[in-house]
Amino acid sequence: MKKLTAQDAEAQSPDLVAQNIEQLKPIFPEVVTEGKIDFEVLKQLLGGAVDEREEKYGLNWHGKRRARQLALTPSTGTLRPCPQDSVDWDTTQNLMIEGDNLEVLKLLQKSYAGKVKLIYIDPPYNTGKDFVYPDDFRDNIKNYLELTGQVEGGKKISSNTESSGRFHTDWLNMMYPRLKLARNLLSQAGAIFISIDDNELSALKLICDDIYGDECYAGCVARVTGTPTGGGFRALVNETDNVLIYLREPDVKIEGVSFSEDDAAIYDKEDANGKYLTRSLRRTGGEDRREDRPTMFYPLTAPDGESVLPIAPAGYESRWICGKERYDELNADGLIEWQKVDRNGKSSWQVYQKFYLEGRLKQPSNLWAELEGNKKATRDLKAMFDGEKVFGFPKPVGLIRHILQLSAGDKSSIILDFFAGSGTTAHAVMAHNAADGGARRYILVQLPEPLDPENKDQKTAADFCDKLKKPRNIAELTKERIRRAAKKIHGENPMFGGDLGFRVFKLASSNIREWDPNRDDLPKTLAESVEHLKSDRTEADILFELLIKLGLDLTVPIEDRTIAGKAVHSIGSGTLFVCLAPQITAAQVEPLALGIVAWHKQLAPAGATTVVFRDSAFADDVAKTNLTAILQQHGLESVRSL
Repeated sequence: MKKLTAQDAEAQSPDLVAQNIEQLKPIFPEVVTEGKIDFEVLKQLLGGAVDEREEKYGLNWHGKRRARQLALTPSTGTLRPCPQDSVDWDTTQNLMIEGDNLEVLKLLQKSYAGKVKLIYIDPPYNTGKDFVYPDDFRDNIKNYLELTGQVEGGKKISSNTESSGRFHTDWLNMMYPRLKLARNLLSQAGAIFISIDDNELSALKLICDDIYGDECYAGCVARVTGTPTGGGFRALVNETDNVLIYLREPDVKIEGVSFSEDDAAIYDKEDANGKYLTRSLRRTGGEDRREDRPTMFYPLTAPDGESVLPIAPAGYESRWICGKERYDELNADGLIEWQKVDRNGKSSWQVYQKFYLEGRLKQPSNLWAELEGNKKATRDLKAMFDGEKVFGFPKPVGLIRHILQLSAGDKSSIILDFFAGSGTTAHAVMAHNAADGGARRYILVQLPEPLDPENKDQKTAADFCDKLKKPRNIAELTKERIRRAAKKIHGENPMFGGDLGFRVFKLASSNIREWDPNRDDLPKTLAESVEHLKSDRTEADILFELLIKLGLDLTVPIEDRTIAGKAVHSIGSGTLFVCLAPQITAAQVEPLALGIVAWHKQLAPAGATTVVFRDSAFADDVAKTNLTAILQQHGLESVRSL
């Protein structure tokens, strides 16, 4: 039975460096020696593909190397469950996580890598007033606990002012590792949408080109905010902000949008199959000559038997928009229309392709001028919070729903927002599900940033937390917004039976005790180290850390049974069995082991199963060895202790 320690890979978030090396091994086995990369050999194998110039195109700043390392450094933290703050804990598939999003993104890597269909974030715009996360490269968990007042450390949250001399650098160092980790979570068909103003737009695009690849850049949307200001410009009024869009893979499709009544007016013809419009089958515009695509120059037979070639009005040989085989398919499907057209007193046949309106979607534009604006978002949110303005500059629900339409048409999609703020993303996902019967899930992450009632910009929010009898921090207001939004959606859609709940988790240090000797009292340290788990943690805390570290979904079903007088948990239909009983005697070993074996056979999980026990529970090593042997004799090879 292997004992898990804080240093084991299973007790940490993924080691991304080790994973990168493992991916290199099959391709370049000769460059890996004892877990290290011989870079000189790798450069030789890559030949001229290695760019060794000192000056290269791209964005560089002081701290970029450290920011990249920060994304690769494993987290030793965990997420503690908080059922008391949750809604429908037992049934919901949604997550609201309180914590530093950098550490949370690391912890989500094993469970959610490649599973997120859409990421939407509205990060700090770096205006000089918004909070920039001051990451500590050595121990970000400790840094987070100090910032949020959970331990005494004296660290303060301060504005990122232009007078600091590191105005853009601090923001870039904050954003880079988070975007790097976020990419790993996207599915192959996924996309990320990032709201940003002009202040950091150019820098954000360059770091996204670096992380996602410029070939995955899908565009930059100008969104009309409806709140013109002079901020951000010296001479121009600012009436828009931006949404940068990057795809996980270059061939990912952004879904079309429904036609408005004005858009549909151009479908001015109708037949038995519905309204349609026509477009010339002859190529027009650039590359329209025969020599551009010779295979697309061929004769077609008109209704009266006349042979028609693609000849431009200017008299030169042009070409069709498709080859002969594709034309035959369109014709067989009834999508070709011939018309006699009079030009310069001469009648000639012209051929067109038909496009029907029904079932057709419009390619989205990079100008979003018709969506609800910021004023409506502020007004609606204020009404939801009893007339109090507890959030500044919330994003409109309609904006996020439009993004869901473009990139989360799959009704079982997972949507991630790791700068949750006012909780608009959760509201939009629930509203969208209520509208189309979807079962999309959201994962929200928000720092419990303290609110100071002495700060005039934070006083209303801090007072509202007092009214709720909750701690004064932004995450509490995020949760309250989700609760109130869920009630509103249920009231507006009483027949909707979808998921309106959420599970709350809070970032914390690991439940596994690290060896940290007190030199002044070694006997006490030794006595405390007998118990490998922290005394102030619950069984549920430990269970969910196992889920995170073993890569299971945080909403996976957990079933409980009593076997040989001990509580045993089956997680993920037998993927994981956990018994954290504080004491297991020699007499209890066999019935406990055989009971777990019988339950495992009943569940018959498809993959491998891990069984975990409390290390200090066993009377002696003989009991531990016997229990392990019985389990392994029945095919349960992976047996661990905590």
